[in-house]
Amino acid sequence: MRITLPCAAIFLLTTLAGSQTKAKPNPREVKLVGDRFKPVTYDQMTPAQKTMTENILYGERGSMAGPFNVMLRSPEMGDLAQKFGAYARFHSQMAPKLREMAIMIVMRYWTTQYEFQAHHRAAVQAGLSPAICDAIAAGKRPSGMAEDEAAVYNFAYQLLNTKQVSDAVFQQAVKALGEQGVVDQMMLTGYYQMVAMMLNVDRYPLPEGVKPELAALK
Repeated sequence: MRITLPCAAIFLLTTLAGSQTKAKPNPREVKLVGDRFKPVTYDQMTPAQKTMTENILYGERGSMAGPFNVMLRSPEMGDLAQKFGAYARFHSQMAPKLREMAIMIVMRYWTTQYEFQAHHRAAVQAGLSPAICDAIAAGKRPSGMAEDEAAVYNFAYQLLNTKQVSDAVFQQAVKALGEQGVVDQMMLTGYYQMVAMMLNVDRYPLPEGVKPELAALK
């Protein structure tokens, strides 16, 4: 018996097949960026460095921009770190806009220009108010935050600036995020502080023609 598929079904199957066979990024075409840590090419990399590079390019990021040229100097540890970072960024229990907000607070604390700009864009795309982003950039407490946004801000600000969290702020965070969400925010904060240190030590440059968003905090 011959079965004839409707045109719509054929189109859907063709589209799905095409999406599954989408070409992977070519690691030899990657142009790494750095200052103190000289960028390396794929052909210059050790096998461990190539493994780390391929894991990043073929994963959810698809890009080696940011701290990864630095991490390549210790590729086994760097590969573990980037996998941890991928979970913290893409799979934690925090809503995307809250994750991006928390990352922005860390980058403001460290005045890390490149990463702040990248996550500023991501935060707005995820639905965080531009006014909240602008306040964080200025080092000010945002006004008009929703309950969960205020919980994330209070937890991050207090943890970074006092190295402790009060009972009231802890309970507020648990109410808004759940215990797993609170732990995920702490892990996110730790990972992105490491990223900030790497980028600041490397003096990682902004893209050509892009001006810094963050002024020095007084």
